[in-house]
Amino acid sequence: MNILDELAAHAVERVAAARFDIDPEEMGRRAYESEPGTHEFMKALSKDGLSFICECKKASPSKGVIAPEFPYLDIAKDYEAAGADAISVLTEPKWFMGKDKYLKDISQNVGLPCLRKDFTVDAYMIYEAKVLGASAVLLIVSILDKLRIRDYLNVCDGLGLDALVEIHDEREADIALDAGAGIIGVNNRNLKDFTVDTENSAKLRRMIPEDVIFVSESGIRGSDDVKRAVDIGADAVLIGETLMRAPDKKQMLDSLRREILHG
Repeated sequence: MNILDELAAHAVERVAAARFDIDPEEMGRRAYESEPGTHEFMKALSKDGLSFICECKKASPSKGVIAPEFPYLDIAKDYEAAGADAISVLTEPKWFMGKDKYLKDISQNVGLPCLRKDFTVDAYMIYEAKVLGASAVLLIVSILDKLRIRDYLNVCDGLGLDALVEIHDEREADIALDAGAGIIGVNNRNLKDFTVDTENSAKLRRMIPEDVIFVSESGIRGSDDVKRAVDIGADAVLIGETLMRAPDKKQMLDSLRREILHG
């Protein structure tokens, strides 16, 4: 199996274990009884100009540990102070060293919509995301079929959540659109072999209607990459490793945003 298959298989195991602690009916009840979502993630990405989704990520399968010291709340607050529009929080524990606690704490202490960045393989994980305070979840077409994506989008709608539907090629773009995705992200990193090609976003952007929010994910290293995202008509960029490795994350994000705002 490639790493994406392993991530999905491990997510299935995690859901099975979680069901022993809190059964699906109870988790669903908690999700629906919590305060309804108001699609804040979609709103943040729909504003004029390029929106910035900034990631809190301790590690990754390709790079190993990125942030040995990981003051995640301070990082999230720095993003907010620098003008981020949303925060992506890794909760996958094995390869990304994420925790549900990171999402819960950030959503409670930072006034920005949070994306639960994980490998959603079951509606249970969407209920979890809502209970943890997320405004959006990630749905990866490579590990889901069209019917499941459509079903999960319906679950999200019922909870007032948004879904970032991630694609990697033309076939997956067709699947995402047919399923009714309102936000589509192109991951410029191929999770099957870790190669990065930011031109993948440029290629697939042409397939996505203007009324669908378009996000360029991964491989955004500097102002040139941000300008390229603007040039192809992206609505948002998701920036992870570049910010996580920056000694001063606020300064780095400030500089990227200034390039767009002032040229």
